[in-house]
Amino acid sequence: MMMGWDAFKKSFDVWEDATAKYLESWLRSPLVLGPGGAMLTAAMRTKSAVDGAVDTWWSTVGLPTRRDQERSLHALNQLQSRLMDLEETLADLRAQLPPQA
Repeated sequence: MMMGWDAFKKSFDVWEDATAKYLESWLRSPLVLGPGGAMLTAAMRTKSAVDGAVDTWWSTVGLPTRRDQERSLHALNQLQSRLMDLEETLADLRAQLPPQA
């Protein structure tokens, strides 16, 4: 049983190596790269246009866009960080006070 597996594995490795070399040379061809790049560019332009339209629609409806939400989240994170710093400073100051009876 193991000899059958070893033979299969060797033949598969030879096939995989030959196929990988062929596909790599083919995928580096200008005949593939040119149209592939053009399709990717078109897809990215379409995505950008759709994102802009969605943002405009959300703004028109009166709801925050993704960018607005990200700005708000960033501001909240900054406030939380400052609050934690203030709490640490307050704890340090309290630790320096003499104990009260």
